[in-house]
This record gives sequence, C-alpha cells and structure tokens, in this order.
Amino acid sequence: MEPLKTHTGTIAVLDRVNVDTDQIIPKQFLKRVERTGFGQFLFFDWRFLPNGEDNPDFELNQPHAKQGTILVAGHNFGCGSSREHAPWAIKDYGFRVVIAPSFADIFYNNCFKNGILPVKLKQEEVTALVEKGKDTAYSLTVNLEAQTVTSEDGFEATFEIDGYWKEMLINGWDEIGLTLRYEEQIKQFEASRV
Repeated sequence: MEPLKTHTGTIAVLDRVNVDTDQIIPKQFLKRVERTGFGQFLFFDWRFLPNGEDNPDFELNQPHAKQGTILVAGHNFGCGSSREHAPWAIKDYGFRVVIAPSFADIFYNNCFKNGILPVKLKQEEVTALVEKGKDTAYSLTVNLEAQTVTSEDGFEATFEIDGYWKEMLINGWDEIGLTLRYEEQIKQFEASRV
C-alpha cells in the first residue's frame, strides 16, 4: 500500500446519514476478487440516471466535487453488510480519506486495511465542513502524524486513532506487508523444521 502521512485534497460532501455498503457499491457489481475496478460503480444508484447518464442532482456529480479525494459524510457511514468491496470502491474512485462523525465498525476497520484513513470528527466540525464544501471547491490537509485536519481559512480539528492503524498507514503496510517484515525469521523457522 501507499504510505499516508499527510494528504491535501478537495472535499466531496455526501451529506447523508446511514449510508450503507449496498449504496456504496451495489451487490450486482461484486463479481470481481481484485481490489480494483470498483470505483466506476461507487454510489451507482445515486450517481447515474436509469439511462446511464450522470445524475445532475447527486452531490458527487457537482463540478466542484468531481476531483475530491476527501469524502465528508454523515453519521454511521458504511453500515449494513460487511463487504470489503465498499472501501475498495471508495479507494478506486480516488478517495484517500473519509471524514464522518461515526462509522460502522467493520467498515471502519476495512478502511485501514485498504489504505484509507477514516477520520471521526465531532458533529459540529463535520457540519462546518459540509457547509464549506457543499457548493464550492474546498481544500483540507489531513495530517495523520499530527492527527489534525486543517484548511487555509482557519478550520482546525483533531482526531483520535489507534496507534496500530496509524503506524500501518504511515508505513504503507497492510497485514500481509506487516507479516513480510519478518520474512527472514519465518524462513529460518521453516528451515529449522526440516
């Protein structure tokens, strides 16, 4: 995985609560086992009209949100089934950070395992970001090392994160990568068993 220490990007606001994993990536697109190729189907039922054209009313289809790399959402983001395809789709679409007041537990942990930083901010902080980025391009810097979210206009917030996941993201490790750090010791152990 690509290390994530500091990320600066435009926010895309999805001011909805209880966004479940079937809305993030609908079930009909879960036919792949690779982690790529899902971004085109992210929020499919909301992003597209029945004729396949972009839904002009959907938040992420607004011109100022199309290049967003930081998704700002409402309470309980990622609820529903535990499909890991949801963070795969979010990352493949181009988001590196998701900010919300709360996340479903399984989705929250799956984000870390797939190189996405889920940031829990207070409701009033998320509301402020929604207002700032709802109708215009708005840029944030998320500093994982300092555990801060800041902007040039003075917005500033801090967030908590488990030290294990922080180290994993900063170093770009997934759980396999973490295991491979001990490859020589594993080889030595396997050789001693012969």
